[in-house]
Amino acid sequence: MQSLALLLALAATLGSVNATHFKRLRGVHLGTAKRVIVQMFGWNWDSYGFVSRLSVVDGLQPVSYTLTSKRGNRQQFQNRLAWFTACHNAGVGVIADTIWNHMTGMDSGTGVAGSSFTHYVYPGTYQYQDFHHCGLTSNDDISDYSNRAQVQTCELVNLADLATDTEYVRGRLAQLDASKRTALHPLRPEMVLTSIHRHRRRRPLQTLSADFPGKPYITQEVIFGSGEPVTPNEYTGNGDVQEFRYTSTIKDAFLNGNIAALQNLDNRGWVSGTSANVFVANHDTERGDSSLNINSPRNSFILGTIFSLAHPYGTPTVLSGFTFTNSDDGAPNNGAGTCSTTGGSGGWRCEHRYVAFSGMVRFRNAAGSNALSNWYSPSQDRIAFGRGSAAFVAINNRDDAWSYTFQTALPAGSYCDAITGKPNGSGGCTGAVYTVSSSGTFTASVYPRSAVALYNDSNIALCDNQGQSYALRSAAMAVTETAAER
Repeated sequence: MQSLALLLALAATLGSVNATHFKRLRGVHLGTAKRVIVQMFGWNWDSYGFVSRLSVVDGLQPVSYTLTSKRGNRQQFQNRLAWFTACHNAGVGVIADTIWNHMTGMDSGTGVAGSSFTHYVYPGTYQYQDFHHCGLTSNDDISDYSNRAQVQTCELVNLADLATDTEYVRGRLAQLDASKRTALHPLRPEMVLTSIHRHRRRRPLQTLSADFPGKPYITQEVIFGSGEPVTPNEYTGNGDVQEFRYTSTIKDAFLNGNIAALQNLDNRGWVSGTSANVFVANHDTERGDSSLNINSPRNSFILGTIFSLAHPYGTPTVLSGFTFTNSDDGAPNNGAGTCSTTGGSGGWRCEHRYVAFSGMVRFRNAAGSNALSNWYSPSQDRIAFGRGSAAFVAINNRDDAWSYTFQTALPAGSYCDAITGKPNGSGGCTGAVYTVSSSGTFTASVYPRSAVALYNDSNIALCDNQGQSYALRSAAMAVTETAAER
């Protein structure tokens, strides 16, 4: 499936509420603190209680810039300010998600807020001349992905493509950004997520991003296609790029047994790990066959996600979604998200509450910028590695237990296993406890298709509106009006 969007996340990383640290982390690339993203797919504004830097791209096709969508209206958006503030104060960033480079792919209709439109006429907003019309195919849609001119100047699946290289369109988008900032006052979102086709030339994107306030964090969806002329590496000058080859590699490794081959991911010709945004599954891939998903056999989705959060390559995103029968199913309960203490309820999966996932987010935040160390792999389906003196993980992708004495660089002491629990605040642990000796070793029997993960820091704050706290960074919300039938 071809890429449907180029995702720009305009972000100032909230690694800490300390002002000096905050300023240090502002920039095109994230700092080392709180580098995990969660994608809250399908949640409406009234139920948002978690955080994601990546877009909730669920068929978003704007028909106006009214702050009303199927997720809620402007007032409901502003009603979340108390939650936004709580997250902000906990060092967790919030992202408002919108679309910057196209309008709808429908020929005509009425939006959820009552705005009428045709394909290239959006009264009070855009007219025919404000869109690209490539003239290279009969309907202006891309038909040949080996043709660079088509890929970068024609429409993707009929989505009316904004002429973002023109002053008027960029000025109109700047007004949209100002409106979102007003709606989020007093936070004035340090993070605004923007979705843009990957089928754009790099230079116009640089021009567009130059109009954004401050130095935004940018993540771009540019799917590699064998033999296609447009490649992900072309876009790293703009910001981070989502590396889909990582996603397919994780799937193959955990389903076919060779996880030992995952040690060095920076030598494969992919986007550099310092510029990669990675995920085991997103809202699109879990509905196809290009990634692991919650129904993958032998606990492979869980183990793949544990690996993704443990390995230093890229900035990981964790999908938090809902159950579905077919790929077009909408969110349950009209988008009102509900979770249990450690998972989902009412059709919502709430992966962000899985004990292993929230624990591994703490693991990653504790690991920081420490490089891979103490790699050990006795077979292709068992690996163990550290992140300097900050963290260590052992992953057993076999059907029998793995008993071993592991060598780490961790300081001596007792550690709470991030896979099974967390520190309970009174010196104990809700899960398994392992003791690291003065020489850095500990002995464990890693259960089949499971893992053990230890980290040297538990003082990490998170944000959730249903009484839980986790160690993530931000939340994406669709803010603009879309067609009523979508």
